[in-house]
Amino acid sequence: MTRGLPVRPVRCLPPAAAGVCDAGVRAAVRPGRPVADNGAVEASPSWPREVVVLGSTGSIGTQALDIIRRNPDRFQVAALAAGGGNADLLAGQAAEFGAAVVAVADSAAAAEVQAALRRHFSRTGGGSSSRQLRAGDPAPPAVLAGPDAVCEVAAWPCDVVLNGVTGAAGLRATLAALDAGRVLALANKESLIIGGQLVTARAKPGQIVPVDSEHSTIAQCLRAGRTGEVRRLVLTASGGPFRGWSRDRLGGVTSAQALAHPTWTMGPLVTINSATLMNKGLEVIEAHLLFGFGLDRIDVVVHPQSIVHSMVEFADGATIIQASPPDMRLPISHAMAWPDRVADAAPGLDWSAAAAWTFEPLDDAAFPAVALAREAAAAGGTAPAVYNAANEACVAAFLAGSIGFTRIVDTVARIVSEHDAARTPATSVADVLAVDAWARRRALELNS
Repeated sequence: MTRGLPVRPVRCLPPAAAGVCDAGVRAAVRPGRPVADNGAVEASPSWPREVVVLGSTGSIGTQALDIIRRNPDRFQVAALAAGGGNADLLAGQAAEFGAAVVAVADSAAAAEVQAALRRHFSRTGGGSSSRQLRAGDPAPPAVLAGPDAVCEVAAWPCDVVLNGVTGAAGLRATLAALDAGRVLALANKESLIIGGQLVTARAKPGQIVPVDSEHSTIAQCLRAGRTGEVRRLVLTASGGPFRGWSRDRLGGVTSAQALAHPTWTMGPLVTINSATLMNKGLEVIEAHLLFGFGLDRIDVVVHPQSIVHSMVEFADGATIIQASPPDMRLPISHAMAWPDRVADAAPGLDWSAAAAWTFEPLDDAAFPAVALAREAAAAGGTAPAVYNAANEACVAAFLAGSIGFTRIVDTVARIVSEHDAARTPATSVADVLAVDAWARRRALELNS
């Protein structure tokens, strides 16, 4: 008889209860307190480290599993989570890495994931037929399903939780991992942008290890000195496909042009964000929240080659950089192994060939998104959440052909200006999600 694959639905609490991950906790205001630093983190004193991968079928998740596959002595998979849109890939990952539990955010996809797991855990007995599972066979993982399933797996016993979930859905998983005391390798920048002090108030110093290449670089460079010796952080930007274009010229940009990034291959939202430089605005806010430096000590420079991923300038005039080919496996591996490194995580630079690295100032007149991000971060509260949500809605409108390219940032600026952050504090997940929903509705109204 085939061994069953039970699906346990995870109860989704009403918004007023703020979900499993919020538990009614109210955030304390602690401006300027770094939650990521240059020290060690509390993880397993011995290897391999147990890792929970959230968003395992996405770009970050699949690259993380590639690192784990090549380093079985360093890492083991404790649990996996995904939306459920790629059931066969998720089941194959569970079978290959021996995950004890799989979480599926979309309850409707649970049956398909079950079927895929049965296929992967059955033994082929010749031809295309497969026999039933028998006693002694590897047991299929438990399956959690529903809106809070990813949140529950984020608190699963492990050493490191890698949050590669896309968008606002990653916030509650971030809070669950922090509340459970896990080291959080954070690729989901929306957690910080929209959660703000909900996240920073919960995180212990050093508990969050950034996965974004720029913030991973900053964390590495900060190890070169003491916090009091730092003069400023410098984030690098590729400049996107329209580097050097005037504001007037940008008015005629098409979606096909905006999706043609010169150095990175990414999803449509991130690619458009790179074209508008909204991504760099989000990264300024993220650096401010992660490392606790004032906005006046976080600069942005354009570096078209995408080799130097950011810099830290110290008080004596020295600038420490981290340089490598654009490959996300390097910061992912470093986050999972922090503060150690993983040999051959990604290829290094070819120093036998001539190369030139250039740096140029950011054109704020043509690309006002970074300046707008600074305004939102300075306003604090839920203003960054409005910035993020309005932008996502405007990008969708641009890709649908409803608005022009420059209208993206212009509309976000209007919505941010209309929002009174002082009157809408983020004291719970429900508060944040309500503001997020308002910003998206307002963008829809303005763009219709």
